[in-house]
Amino acid sequence: MTVILGIDAAWTETEPSGVALVELTQEGWQSIAVAPSYNAFIKLSENKRFDWNEKPIKGSPPDMASLLAAATKISGKKIHVVTIDMPISLVPFKTRRVADNKISKEFGSRWCSAHSPNSDRPGELGRSLSTSLIKSGFKLAVENSVNKECRYLLEVYPHVGLLSLLQSKRRVPYKISKSKKYWPNADIEQRKENLLLQFQAICARLTSVFGKLNLVLPEPNEFKTLSFLKRYEDSLDALICAWIGVQFIANKAIPLGDSTAAIWCPRDVVDFDKKTL
Repeated sequence: MTVILGIDAAWTETEPSGVALVELTQEGWQSIAVAPSYNAFIKLSENKRFDWNEKPIKGSPPDMASLLAAATKISGKKIHVVTIDMPISLVPFKTRRVADNKISKEFGSRWCSAHSPNSDRPGELGRSLSTSLIKSGFKLAVENSVNKECRYLLEVYPHVGLLSLLQSKRRVPYKISKSKKYWPNADIEQRKENLLLQFQAICARLTSVFGKLNLVLPEPNEFKTLSFLKRYEDSLDALICAWIGVQFIANKAIPLGDSTAAIWCPRDVVDFDKKTL
């Protein structure tokens, strides 16, 4: 189990999804590709340069077969683990699952409650994505036992991953759409700087794990709108998703959910688990 594909999957077709590919080498885990959308990632597999200043970054329907083919071409190996930030399940669902409720119960006090899925979000998009991956040979992981001969699909949650990665007691304030809530009295320039400081802290920790990230953050004076930063947020989320996959392989992650769906979390931030160890 040496190659992980992390996906920060948008819940609609119109929004872009971050993608990251990491590989275990003799020097340790390495980031080998990062992109802010499915199309941008596929471009990388075709040796085409992607312009991070492109405006805007467009979303597209998730074509998992093409994405897996691109990842295999980039790494030269088959993908062993796919981690994805999107509600997925072995059975149909239109409302909150046991997994969502367990995450909210465990992490609500740390401001990391789970979002509520419904019939439309992620709806059919989520079903087709997970079905495609399962048909491609991936097993949806819902329990602790891991067979190293299997290829696994994991649902993950970057906010909880960051609690462990940054050793933070509360939700890390790095979401573009929440910046006004984080800093209600700050103007846009100050919020740009605040967000970039959070991004830099996340990048520093990810770099300590994966080495060079293939991701260069902009300076505050290089962009005008907060929305421009969304491409970096999505890409960092994809890397965090991949990092949780590393914890899964190292037996340092546990599932919160039931036999139909589970969200994998770093073991060190799950309080109830600490009480049972």
